[in-house]
Amino acid sequence: MNQNLKNFRDEKLIIFTEYRDTLTFLIRRLEGMGYTEQIVQIHGGRNYQQREEAVACFQKPVKEGGAKYLIATDAAGEGINLQVCWLMVNYDIPWNPARLEQRMGRIHRYGQKHDPVFIINLVAGKTREGKVMYTLLDKLERIRKELHSDKVFDVIGRLFENVSLRDYFELATTEEGASRAISAIEGKLTAAQVKAIQEREQRLFGDGGDIKRLLPKLQKDLELETYRRLLPGYVRNFCEHAFSLLDLGVDGDLNTIFSLYPIALGALDPLWPLLESYPPEQRNRFTFYRQSNDTPAIFLHPGEPFFDRLLAMITTRFAKQAVAGGVFIDPTIEEPYLFHLAEINLTRKADPELPSLAQEEAIETRLVALRQDANGHIQPCPIESLLLLHGAKGIPPQSLSLASTAYSKLSSVSFYLTQQVLTPMLEQHRLELTRNLPERECFIKKGYAYQEAELATARARLTEKANAGDISAKGELTRIKQRQRLIADQRERALLTLRREPELISIGKTTWLAHALVVPTSDPVEIQHRDEQIETIAMQVVTAYEQARGALVKDVHTPELARVAGLGDYPGFDLFSCRTDGEERAIEVKGRAGIGNVDISENEWAKACNLRERYWLYIVFDCGSSHPRLIRIHDPWSKLLVRARGFVLNLQELIDYAEPDNLGNLFSGHLQI
Repeated sequence: MNQNLKNFRDEKLIIFTEYRDTLTFLIRRLEGMGYTEQIVQIHGGRNYQQREEAVACFQKPVKEGGAKYLIATDAAGEGINLQVCWLMVNYDIPWNPARLEQRMGRIHRYGQKHDPVFIINLVAGKTREGKVMYTLLDKLERIRKELHSDKVFDVIGRLFENVSLRDYFELATTEEGASRAISAIEGKLTAAQVKAIQEREQRLFGDGGDIKRLLPKLQKDLELETYRRLLPGYVRNFCEHAFSLLDLGVDGDLNTIFSLYPIALGALDPLWPLLESYPPEQRNRFTFYRQSNDTPAIFLHPGEPFFDRLLAMITTRFAKQAVAGGVFIDPTIEEPYLFHLAEINLTRKADPELPSLAQEEAIETRLVALRQDANGHIQPCPIESLLLLHGAKGIPPQSLSLASTAYSKLSSVSFYLTQQVLTPMLEQHRLELTRNLPERECFIKKGYAYQEAELATARARLTEKANAGDISAKGELTRIKQRQRLIADQRERALLTLRREPELISIGKTTWLAHALVVPTSDPVEIQHRDEQIETIAMQVVTAYEQARGALVKDVHTPELARVAGLGDYPGFDLFSCRTDGEERAIEVKGRAGIGNVDISENEWAKACNLRERYWLYIVFDCGSSHPRLIRIHDPWSKLLVRARGFVLNLQELIDYAEPDNLGNLFSGHLQI
């Protein structure tokens, strides 16, 4: 083992801990040892961009400026690839064995090139709880050696499913209970049981172990995520608008790879310093679609630096206009309403008396959208609401009264945010911190007790050496005595920090990001389309068509129905059809009382762009007659929407691109134009 660890000082190390305060303690200890610029952290308070940055920094070689240490809570225990590292320390052990498995899985998985992998679990072996944990970990190691397989670490969660290690530790409060807990673990964790699980999974999934076991679920999750994801439709839609607003022109094909050029003098100048940080072959080459590794281009998506810079430029330049407000048309409503978008925050205030709390820290940041009608009634609504609408050219006379009182109504919206959103958030955070406070205090006390015991042992040993005339021991003894004097104060300060933190959490600043007046449509065609009976008939016709072909059809046209199907509130289509051959169709349904053009929302445009081959546009004409007629268009984005100016599709184009086997009536006939 010494041979394997001889270059330990040059290797990366992951340290997992249960608690944020322990994470902070470890970071400060490492910084005190001179590793200030070599530490990254991941915990539940960090957003996805901060986590990605931490992982990227940790994956980067140390010689190139990458981090050497990753200190993390279980927020890094799942879904993150950390196989650049082969050394892990569990500073404390989670109650849930499945979480222990997840931690190990960050480095102990396919793709790990280093053999062996070292996972060190810190356990106070001389305590009853330590004996219980030692039994578990020692048994795992013995089984690993017996079976000559590291796969034992992958079955901890299955062997101890629905079991908490807390149950065993509670037994260990007495010697007799500790013996019973150890016996229970010995009986539950055996080589035969591990081997049986491995053989069962081998029969079910063949070679590939735990990865193969998860493939069906992963595949389903990935398919579902396809319908939820932002890319590339929303990103492309945003960028096309942003390029125009920033006086940038497009050279090339937006469907593949394109470049940008300035329409106005100097329009590209603010972006060039960032572009120069990319490899030469990538500079000013962009794509909205992930390309193969050998195709040099910048893949634009949230979290990608160039896209984020573009987003920042737009939000900075047009923030005042967004707050001043806009007017949008919602063809589904009959009365106008106000839309408000805010960024709300919880913060932990600073306490200068406690070093760990000396700086104010953001606890949670959230976007909240609210809808407020003319009577003052307020209710939450999805933040993407305006994506479903289109802009109006002015304020209709019947909506002027509401528009004139819009800003006077903000005080009631602020009060609603405080009472109905922020206060419950605040109470929840305080509850989470106070609920496990005794457990965390116990952990801190034990930690300092161990330090005191270690120092006392070291002092006795050094005293003996110093009395024997060892000069170096005398100097070390002085240092030990100083640490003993300080440790009591450190313990009390750590405990006071734990107790003080919940009291410091408070409501932070609310920032208004956008306001809008949303008005009903005055377009007779849109009013006709809004007719619920027309929509119902169209949905029934399309559902019957799909069911006649053996498909299982799910209605997802409302947020409630979409959530039941596992989708987001506004999936961008109305029906989800699963056919007997395995084909899945995301179907947008449009109904018309007669015949005519078809309007498409920005959300539908983006989803059609995202899903392409899986997206279908089904249009039912003559819903007001006894013989509705259906036409279907497969992948309308590539056939129609990619060239669309605005979001209205011409009737003749719809007919030109409709599936030839189904022009006309649902089952037979021809559409007469």
